[in-house]
Amino acid sequence: MRELRGMRLALVLTTLSLLFLVSNGLVTSRFLQRISHGSNFLTTDELWFNQTLDHFSPLDHRKFQQRYYEFTDYFRLPDGPIFLKICGESSCDGIANDYIGVLAKKFGAAVVSLEHRYYGKSSPFKSLRTENLKYLSSKQALSDLAVFRQYYQESLNVKVNRSNVENSWFFFGVSYSGALSAWFRLKFPHLTCGSLASSAVVLAVYNFIEFDRQIGESAGAECKAALQEVNGLVEQRLALDGYAVKSLFGAANLKIDGDFLYLLADAAAIAFQYGNPDRLCSPLVQAKKDGEDLVNAFATYVKGYYLGSFGTNVETYNQQHLKRTNSAGDTSDRLWWFQVCTEVAYFQVAPSNDSLRSSKIDTEYHLDLCKNVFGEGIYPDVDATNIYYGGTKIAGSNIDLFTLYS
Repeated sequence: MRELRGMRLALVLTTLSLLFLVSNGLVTSRFLQRISHGSNFLTTDELWFNQTLDHFSPLDHRKFQQRYYEFTDYFRLPDGPIFLKICGESSCDGIANDYIGVLAKKFGAAVVSLEHRYYGKSSPFKSLRTENLKYLSSKQALSDLAVFRQYYQESLNVKVNRSNVENSWFFFGVSYSGALSAWFRLKFPHLTCGSLASSAVVLAVYNFIEFDRQIGESAGAECKAALQEVNGLVEQRLALDGYAVKSLFGAANLKIDGDFLYLLADAAAIAFQYGNPDRLCSPLVQAKKDGEDLVNAFATYVKGYYLGSFGTNVETYNQQHLKRTNSAGDTSDRLWWFQVCTEVAYFQVAPSNDSLRSSKIDTEYHLDLCKNVFGEGIYPDVDATNIYYGGTKIAGSNIDLFTLYS
C-alpha cells in the first residue's frame, strides 16, 4: 500500500511538471478540446476485441469490434503497473509519444489505450441515425473501460501463466476523457489504483458563460475592445450582405448565421487557448490604432491561422455536415454534438454583458441546433449528469484533478 501511494504521488508530481510545459491553458472550444499529437506515436498497431453494445440490458447480447492499442517496450514483467490512456471524442489512431510515455519509462509500465465507442473505427453501426446513437453515452463508455480492463488483465495473466493476479492500474485523461478518468475511479474504485484527470470537465454546465469571460481576461483591455468592435461590425455586414461577409472569411457555405458567428468566436478563442495571443491581438490592435478595416484584419487572421496553419475545417460548423449519418470518414463532429445535446451541454453562450462573442450565440441557438441535427426531444439533462457523477463534489478517492492556465 505504501508503495502504491508513493507511485501515485510521483505520478502526480511528474505529470504536473510535464503538463506545465505543454499546457494549452483553458480547455474547451465549441467541441471540447481535442489534443492533436501529430504523427509522433509510441505505436499505431491496431488491436481489437468484442465489446458489449448495451451494458445495461440483460436481454441485449449484441457485440461490436472496439479498437485498442498497447505499448509494452518499457513494461516490467510481470508486476509492472498498467497505464490506461483514455481516448476521448475523436478517432484514436495510436498511443501518442507524450508525457505518458515518459511516465511509463520511469515506472516500468505498460500503456494501453481504448478508442471511445462510436468514434474512429469503433462504431457499432454503419448508420449514425439518431436512433442508433442511443448507446453513445459516458455511462456506456465507462462500462466499456471496465470490460476492457478486465479483458486485458486476464489476457496478461494467461501470457505469464498465472491466475487471479492484478497489476496496478492507473487511468489518464484530458478534458472529456479526463472526466471519464475521474468518473471511472468513482464508479469502479476496485479496478484502478488512481486516476489523473487534466482539465477534466466533471461538472456538466448548461450555459457555460465562464469560458467567454476567461478568454476576455486573457485578451487584455486593448485586444478585448478590438474583438468586441469586430463583432459589432460583422453583425452589421451580415444584415446587409451575409454572403459577402461570410465569403470574406472563407465560410460562404455556412448558411446559418449562428454557425458562422460560432466559427468566428472559436477562431478568436483558440489564439488564447493554444498560447498564441499575439497572432490575433497584434494585427487587430494595430489595425484599430491605424484606423484600418478591423473586419478585414480579423478575416486575414481567421483564414491564415485558424483555417490555415491551425487546420480547422469550416464544415465543422455546418449543421448540414452535422446531419450526415454515414459512418464513413470523420464523424466525430456529429457524435460529440450528440453527447453535448444529451449529457453535458457546455453551451458556450454569450454573457449578458461585456461579451467577446456575438449575442446571437445564445441558448436558443444551441437548442435549435440539437433539434435541427438530431430531431425532436433531444436536449441535455445536465442535472441528471451531475447527480449521477457528483459534479465538482465528486466523492471518489485517489482522483487527481488539475487545470493549468497559460
